[in-house]
Amino acid sequence: MPGTTIGINMNYGYPGQASRHGDEVSRTRAVAADSADIKFGAPVAMGDDGTVHAWTATDKAEAFAGIAMRKVKSAVIWPYQDWGVYRASEPCDMLQRGGVSALCAWGTPKVNGTVYVRTKVVSGTSPAGAAIGDLGADNEAGNCIELTGVKWSSDADARNVAELTILTRQGV
Repeated sequence: MPGTTIGINMNYGYPGQASRHGDEVSRTRAVAADSADIKFGAPVAMGDDGTVHAWTATDKAEAFAGIAMRKVKSAVIWPYQDWGVYRASEPCDMLQRGGVSALCAWGTPKVNGTVYVRTKVVSGTSPAGAAIGDLGADNEAGNCIELTGVKWSSDADARNVAELTILTRQGV
């Protein structure tokens, strides 16, 4: 157990870790051959061919297929399981309904708060280090879109990890 979990303040786990069991619906789909790496806890978009890919600037809310889950992939990469990725042509486990830990890149998540996904990075407007596909809690008008049926279900811990809940099943 990491020493950071001992004390009076518990963290919310690692991005992509299912946080509430019992109402969890997940699915595995192939990552498109031309996709960028999909980080654990990141939003996943589905293409017309049924493959999934890392969120891009042109994806719309309707393409949202779920959140990439944190799964042990192989003994070759065991040290990187907490902040890992799915690569092109690999199978990707994604949560389609239920609770999951995710990194909140901007804003302050609140229980029942809206979840946004970044579609554009604008110098001087977007936070430092912002990237397309980041999840956030504030509407940075024109630079993000709202994910329908998805709500923040906690505040953020010291690492900006918060719990979000996908209320209605995403994708097929």
